[in-house]
Amino acid sequence: MPGDEIVIYTDGAARGNPGPGGLGVVMIYGNHRKEIAEGYRHTTNNRMELLAVIRALESLKRKDLKVKVHTDSRYVSEAVNRGWVFNWETKKFKNKKNADLWKRFLELYRFYSVSFVWVKGHATIPENERCDRLAVEASYGTDLKEDTEYVNNNNQSLTGFS
Repeated sequence: MPGDEIVIYTDGAARGNPGPGGLGVVMIYGNHRKEIAEGYRHTTNNRMELLAVIRALESLKRKDLKVKVHTDSRYVSEAVNRGWVFNWETKKFKNKKNADLWKRFLELYRFYSVSFVWVKGHATIPENERCDRLAVEASYGTDLKEDTEYVNNNNQSLTGFS
């Protein structure tokens, strides 16, 4: 039905910053629940926090949903809630980190009525704790993806050699 709300919890993690990382998502819509976890070989915590939100929005099948995102990332929640990301966009993200992900986020953001709620991490909020576990476990996976944009934009060697 139009106006329905989906509640999303997201978290990102990196072991080292940069280092192996992961994202975790818990999505709740009525009686339905979906979890997403992905691990990456070389990335940062902030990239995983933002990519978790992107992956959640990408997985939505309807455009008429209200979306409430709960995140323990002030980087993500304040960038949107305080309007910083929109200023960055007007300045073409000049000198801003993670411009590739912010651009991707904004394309998705404009399809929905999205609100962000900052939650304190590790404060026994069950869905946030679950996202944290998903993100950390994903960072230890054996089939980690490549965060290609991060690697390419930061001249990181995939082999460890220069």
